[in-house]
Amino acid sequence: MTDYNLRVRVNAHRSIIAMSRENLSPAWGIVFDLDLDHAEGCYVYDTKGNRYLDFTSGIGVTNTGHAHPRVVKAIQDQAAKMIHGQIGVGKGRPVLELTEELKKILPAELDTYFFSNSGAEAVEAAVKLAKAATGRQNVIVFEGSFHGRTHLTMAMTTSKYSYHYHMQPLPAGIYVAPFANCFECPVAKRTMTTAERGALSASCPNDGGKCCGYAEDAIHHILKTLTAPGETAAIVIEPELGEGGYTAPPASFLKELRKICTEHGILLVFDEIQTGFGRVGTWWAGEQYGIVPDILIMAKGIASGMPLSAIASRREIMAKWTAGSHGGTYGPNLVSAAAAVETIRVMRDEKIVENAAARGAQLRTGLYELQKEFKQIGDVRGLGCMIGTAFVKPDGTPDADTQKRVAQYCFDQKLLFFSCGTYGNIIRWIPPLVVTAEQIDDALKIFAAALDSVG
Repeated sequence: MTDYNLRVRVNAHRSIIAMSRENLSPAWGIVFDLDLDHAEGCYVYDTKGNRYLDFTSGIGVTNTGHAHPRVVKAIQDQAAKMIHGQIGVGKGRPVLELTEELKKILPAELDTYFFSNSGAEAVEAAVKLAKAATGRQNVIVFEGSFHGRTHLTMAMTTSKYSYHYHMQPLPAGIYVAPFANCFECPVAKRTMTTAERGALSASCPNDGGKCCGYAEDAIHHILKTLTAPGETAAIVIEPELGEGGYTAPPASFLKELRKICTEHGILLVFDEIQTGFGRVGTWWAGEQYGIVPDILIMAKGIASGMPLSAIASRREIMAKWTAGSHGGTYGPNLVSAAAAVETIRVMRDEKIVENAAARGAQLRTGLYELQKEFKQIGDVRGLGCMIGTAFVKPDGTPDADTQKRVAQYCFDQKLLFFSCGTYGNIIRWIPPLVVTAEQIDDALKIFAAALDSVG
């Protein structure tokens, strides 16, 4: 028997945990150590036949559900034709079809696209485009932001220090402003109880809520003290924070940002990597605020799990990016582009965005009822099927311990959650957008039992 065949036979009998420890970098943060075999719809299955209700969606990626048959077929068909064709050599048909599909779901102003492979790459591209288009060098981001793990995007990320711990110095020219987080707003904390702050947080985004002015004033102050408008290329914001806590701001805050950018020639960039492709109950979070950014960043749900990302902007902005100033070997990969085309068509044909809105409303209603009974839930926040439940102690401070115990109970009952937030006290609800009413109810029942079990 050859050495190779012997290794194959030995590896077949070793545990996933053992092989992971021996062969994989420890850099990945491991939440669950499942030995996964296959997945379908809203469920993943391990090699022992256990079925888990997946409310992680690969971190908001599998919006059409795991292994949607139409997407799988599109991948297979394209792979049989051509897997990779470098865009500098020729334009594969799936790429051109994807641009046409994107035009149907994006604001009409955003008519020109650049493709990459990952979210961080797309953020880097957006910043490079903003600098090229404006001739300016600085960028404003927000507290609680997550934009990636490359050196530039680490500098733009403020949700947790662990993402850039011991990595300094990072690129300069990044300035951080307060995000309009009503539940954590220092003004609200001085004048409101935890319950009142939770009610304020829940009402702000959907009711066109108005910021108290704290976060808005801070932007004007930064433009007076740290980076002048004439040297500020872009304001980059997640219209709902992701890693920073699944917080959607009041409408007036984003509208003020749009006003400031228009007035000073600063480009407004929406990082919709996690909020896009129906996650928040509309194709894009910006729709719910009636705001069109100058650059929109997309990834995650774009291709149902195949690696692909993109930025969209106006033709006159993209025209200021000179040929050869940016590029990449793989973006856009033809198989990923074919998957993205079919993803958009499936979502439209099966009304998946509408389902996300309906199931999100069902989920929020159920969580609000649990919040009344269990005071550990300080806040229920977010849009569509991008909902966070924030656990707090009796004094209103973050409670990461309860979050961990609730998540562990749910895992033991075959329900998968991720956490988020600066203090690790938030469970995030991001089911595949094909989730049914029955599956939402199942998850709420398990979650309620978990709350009851931890007291």
